[in-house]
Amino acid sequence: MDALLSSHQQHGSKILLVQSLAHSKFHHSITSSAGSFGLLSMGLRSSKSLFGIKRDKLNSSSKVTDRVKHKVTSVYDRRFQETVIEEEAPQMSDINPSFKVSSGEAYPLGASEVEKGINFSLFSQHASAVTLCLSILEGGKLGDLDAGLVEITLDPHLNKTGDVWHICVEDLPQSGVVYGYRVDGPREWQQGHRFDSSIVLVDPYAKLVEGRRVFGDVSHKLSKFLGTYDFTSLPFDWGNNYKLPNIPEKDLVIYEMNVRAFTADESSGLEPNIRGSYLGFIEKIPHLLDLGVNAVELLPVFEFDEFELQRRSNPRDHMINTWGYSTINFFAPMSRYASNGGGPTAASLEFKQMVKALHDAGIEVILDVVYNHTNEADDTYPYATSFRGIDNKVYYMLDGNGQLLNFSGCGNTLNCNHPVVMDLVLDSLRHWVTEYHIDGFRFDLASVLCRDTDGSPLNAPPLIRAIAKDAILSRSKIIAEPWDCGGLYLVGSFPNWDRWAEWNGRYRDDLRRFIKGDSGMKGNFATRVSGSADLYRVNKRKPYHGINFIIAHDGFTLYDLVSYNNKHNDANGEGGNDGCNDNFSWNCGHEGETADANIKALRSRQMKNFHLSLMISQGTPMMLMGDEYGHTREGNNNSYGHDNAMNNFQWHQLDARKKNPFRFFAESIKFRRKHSVLGRDQFLEKNDVTWHEDNWDNHESKFLAFTIHERDHGADIYVAFNAHDYFVKALIPSPPPNRRWLRVVDTNLESPDDFVPEGTPFTGDTYNVAPYSSILFEAKP
Repeated sequence: MDALLSSHQQHGSKILLVQSLAHSKFHHSITSSAGSFGLLSMGLRSSKSLFGIKRDKLNSSSKVTDRVKHKVTSVYDRRFQETVIEEEAPQMSDINPSFKVSSGEAYPLGASEVEKGINFSLFSQHASAVTLCLSILEGGKLGDLDAGLVEITLDPHLNKTGDVWHICVEDLPQSGVVYGYRVDGPREWQQGHRFDSSIVLVDPYAKLVEGRRVFGDVSHKLSKFLGTYDFTSLPFDWGNNYKLPNIPEKDLVIYEMNVRAFTADESSGLEPNIRGSYLGFIEKIPHLLDLGVNAVELLPVFEFDEFELQRRSNPRDHMINTWGYSTINFFAPMSRYASNGGGPTAASLEFKQMVKALHDAGIEVILDVVYNHTNEADDTYPYATSFRGIDNKVYYMLDGNGQLLNFSGCGNTLNCNHPVVMDLVLDSLRHWVTEYHIDGFRFDLASVLCRDTDGSPLNAPPLIRAIAKDAILSRSKIIAEPWDCGGLYLVGSFPNWDRWAEWNGRYRDDLRRFIKGDSGMKGNFATRVSGSADLYRVNKRKPYHGINFIIAHDGFTLYDLVSYNNKHNDANGEGGNDGCNDNFSWNCGHEGETADANIKALRSRQMKNFHLSLMISQGTPMMLMGDEYGHTREGNNNSYGHDNAMNNFQWHQLDARKKNPFRFFAESIKFRRKHSVLGRDQFLEKNDVTWHEDNWDNHESKFLAFTIHERDHGADIYVAFNAHDYFVKALIPSPPPNRRWLRVVDTNLESPDDFVPEGTPFTGDTYNVAPYSSILFEAKP
């Protein structure tokens, strides 16, 4: 989420989770017993199979103990009466269920299975009261979420250790239970508190989250979200021959992509029940192998609410959040990416199946993670689902008046360097590595993670250091987006402990400007393609710590970069005020689509020029899903809210363009992976590269040629880029001894001559490089 392109702030109205829960037919309260397990009987009117517990497991006594308290307030009474009017009353029976409860344990946080039952543990430093809310889905059906709500009030004398509230509940099933918390405490906003006990909140440590089951299902648009668990499933079988790819960073070729958008379109040819799912993704892994990438960077896959923009009337209430940069919970995989509406348990299983399939194909999995803010928005239109109501003062950065600080551009900023929040982030990362075998993480707006609890920048942020030094995360790739929306731009200076890599925003901007023909960019272009030593040659950092990219999910696609001078974001509903204005794009002579053959040919060359420059650059290359076939968003450079062809991979277009441009893109990637000299683990020294250039000071010079030397065998690579609007006669250097030059690339030629992997023999000492084109020669025996 680029600081310059961060206008997808998430705001919304007060749609309270409690509204759905208060509509519940049954609303009970239990107070926990002292000491060891105590029996609590509830002489309450309930459905025949309350919470799926068989009658023989329930105490049939009609006596209600003194410790059972009816805590239905007048507010809930009113809501209950309204529900009776609106809904047909279910068939009822008088039974007296009972639970055994004990004080429980403070750790681990979240829901955990213990010998005597299920332990629930929640941190809240400033809470004065905590109530555990439970319900059971009969048959695991979503429609039963409102079938009952049991409330167990925690006694601070018995159920609290330090700042952790805890209780153990017997008689609960090992799966199919949804749970949340009501939390009360000080109401002084100026002190930073946002407690509201009318809201049932998601446990920050819930490993699974239940909500609507199908992505974009308008019939459950205002669905609440609750934590759940599954202690019945066997450990996932990763296979006897399974192994992690463990690809060296210098060899990575990253493909940034969206799980849902990859297969959601009908053109994917998949059955409707697996389109846009983890299982659908598996079906299309062969495309990734054909393209040649060996790592995928997945846009957020933590649980988020795609309908958050539609919770109130606003200019963006037609939008569906498809990017997912609005996290509800940091442990739970996005449940609506399960196939066939399978829910959170199925999502967890199918996510692992996807990771295993990718690993079996030799492809690593990097997650785009959003620890800089949550979905809970701001104080104007809060969307309280978890952290805000549990302990706002701990989880979010506040100013001196108790107001939310906003360094994320999304209304709130996670208080990442608070010890409790830091532990949450570390526990989350470890969970994804140990439970799901994730290979790495890209941290959205990572400069936020470099701020103190008051928002001031830190030179040695505790969280950043802890991630770099953590034993469990030691094999993980860790990549920072080194800026935020508060102006903390750390490209080249992100605190790194020689481990952190960075999205190189300078590379993106300089490459765009040179290739499109801006004056005075030749020196910058040379610096970027040679590994950005000016940024990363510090201490023990390596060229691969710079993640080179020209296109990312933010901004234009590659096709749009060469087809539009200006953004066209009318579909977003904000009058064109969102999205970045500084795109360094060039439409090649016409804004948008055109039938002009010359312009179309020029655009094709420019796309290939960009891709070739990315693949021959020192550093780690990253490309965007769809650029391999020329995906267009019709000039929209901020498409986060469009669950349609604007974002979805168009498989029919890929099929139509397999020969051009897909073939060129795939061959370029494979050429890079085959030639280690293009992905060195050390910065270029003087003898490693020859710049065929004596015109560095000419501001108007837009031609650059250089030879990268392969010292062991003389397999040199000569590359030239011409960003002039006229031909340049390039003087070709002599090849190494016992070698000859073969032309591999000329982007001015038609496919398949634009890329000839085995090379076309070249004789002579000059080559006419066409306007806006590039060439690559390889020295072979």
